[in-house]
Amino acid sequence: MEKIVINSERAPEPVGAYPHARRVGNLIYLSGVGPRERGTKVIPGVTLGADGSIVDYDIEAQTLSVFRNIRYILEDAGSAWEKIFDVQVYLTNMKADFPTFNRLYAEHFAGVDACRTTIEIGALPTPIAVELKVVATI
Repeated sequence: MEKIVINSERAPEPVGAYPHARRVGNLIYLSGVGPRERGTKVIPGVTLGADGSIVDYDIEAQTLSVFRNIRYILEDAGSAWEKIFDVQVYLTNMKADFPTFNRLYAEHFAGVDACRTTIEIGALPTPIAVELKVVATI
């Protein structure tokens, strides 16, 4: 079975040695997607201190940016948002952020009916509060 590497010209550059996604058969496996913007160090919804630490963040702005980046990768891979069937969500503050994230998820995933797992983690590789990993069909 052929495995195809997928890198989007619209999504932010990966922060490590991995592609945006891999296609195996009729499935697209996305690497973890955060809210950064391509070609810049800007992270929507994040205010950083002089030392690079998070001073403040807006989970809604970050979540909407993550959703946009996922759309870019899926579209550039020949898939679509509606073809997502599995979602893993990583939040750094479940208690504070889950209600807002869950509301946005319900709005944007209405009718998609993807399976979902939401996990609280201590940190992500960049100063962000949310990251998603999704699997979709072609």
